[in-house]
Amino acid sequence: MKEHFPHQVFREYDIRGFADKEITTDFAYALAQAYVRLLPNHMKAVVVGRDVRLSGEKLQRAVMQGLVDQGIDVLDIGMVPTPLAYYGVFQHEAAGCIMITASHNPAAYNGFKLMLGKDSFHGKGLQQLKNIMLAGGFSTAKQCGKIHQRNLNKEYQQFVAEDCVLQRPLQVVIDAGNGPSGLIAAPLYRALGCEVFELYCTPDGRFPNHHPDPTVEENLTDLKKEVLRVGADLGIAFDGDGDRVGVVNEQGKVVWGDMLLLLLSRQLLKKSPGATIISEVKSSQLLYDDIDAHGGKAVMWRTGHSPIKSKMKETGAKLAGEMSGHFFFADRYFGFDDAVYAGARLMQLIAEQKQPLSTLLADVPVQVSTPEIRIDCTDEEKFKVVAAAKRHFSKGDCQIIEIDGMRLVCEGGWALLRASNTQPALVLRYEAKDATRLSELRLMLEGWLNQYSGWKHG
Repeated sequence: MKEHFPHQVFREYDIRGFADKEITTDFAYALAQAYVRLLPNHMKAVVVGRDVRLSGEKLQRAVMQGLVDQGIDVLDIGMVPTPLAYYGVFQHEAAGCIMITASHNPAAYNGFKLMLGKDSFHGKGLQQLKNIMLAGGFSTAKQCGKIHQRNLNKEYQQFVAEDCVLQRPLQVVIDAGNGPSGLIAAPLYRALGCEVFELYCTPDGRFPNHHPDPTVEENLTDLKKEVLRVGADLGIAFDGDGDRVGVVNEQGKVVWGDMLLLLLSRQLLKKSPGATIISEVKSSQLLYDDIDAHGGKAVMWRTGHSPIKSKMKETGAKLAGEMSGHFFFADRYFGFDDAVYAGARLMQLIAEQKQPLSTLLADVPVQVSTPEIRIDCTDEEKFKVVAAAKRHFSKGDCQIIEIDGMRLVCEGGWALLRASNTQPALVLRYEAKDATRLSELRLMLEGWLNQYSGWKHG
């Protein structure tokens, strides 16, 4: 394995690569054996699950075999959304979890998300795991572990249904993108009293209807149409492994992650004045201002579900969210990202307000913004570009926030440049008081980028 070891699959937050080429059964078996070396408690079982990908079942078998050969018991939870693996760790006091998933990547990919104890596993931890795999030398335990099959679906559904009682029934359309979330969300939301209309809730690892990424508006086209057709209160879309959510209001318009977090923050601060709420550098300034205005403590942090979860633990934050649709509730929940649970909390908010979702943001000032803009850039070059940008713009009039890349806070708006942690790309985003100022900010930053590296972006 050392000669052909796929170093590139170890990302900042998880492990992802091409199934059968980079992510093989041999790789999965070795990963499980190496993971055991890092376990905080060898007396407890490890939760293992998989998403819908066609390669998932054989990779799960390899992972479980690697664990039991090292003397570790396994809780096999089958095909589930990633948050159910996390739920299993918290509710069943497991030693950790290995979830076989490539999230919203195309069907040809697979990978792993891991927890050690109740902590997310990323960054340096993944590099340590890689080094243990490369060192090898694993020997089979004198007493092998055992595999216990455990269906957590009904238990989880009951937990959320008891936590998220709705004051009135809603009509909701769900689009699972042929991932595993529909199997959980549809019966759960019906148990909450909702009338549920299903799109693409049959698991299919080929993702035949659309790419399972709700942050791309094109993937929400069918959801918008169905919400309008049936007159639903909202539409909820899930990504490929159920830890990210996309939302469409009753008018068929997308409500992006930062504005959803704004609404959830207002609800939280009514009962928890002064609560700390975390978001990331791509989020609107309107969000941070609104949290402050409602008596909360707003914290801007690095993009990524693992850094956000770590920051929540550090600060004691009760709520966090990202533009990408990760939402983390430590209020009444466990602090990890769970799209099905986030959907239930949002429906609870709408039912309490007794108003359409479209009206709940009516008092928020209007700003003009762009979606994420991605420019291809090699992993070797992208951090150099960001560093050069910081040096250049430090001489100007804008304030630079360096939490994650460079967020230039200027009069009338802001501009962001950061290196993606999951792709060989630069990420840009802008927000301004009007279209003219937005164009000026884009010209300022992208003009410099073009001069520095010869790139042009429309």
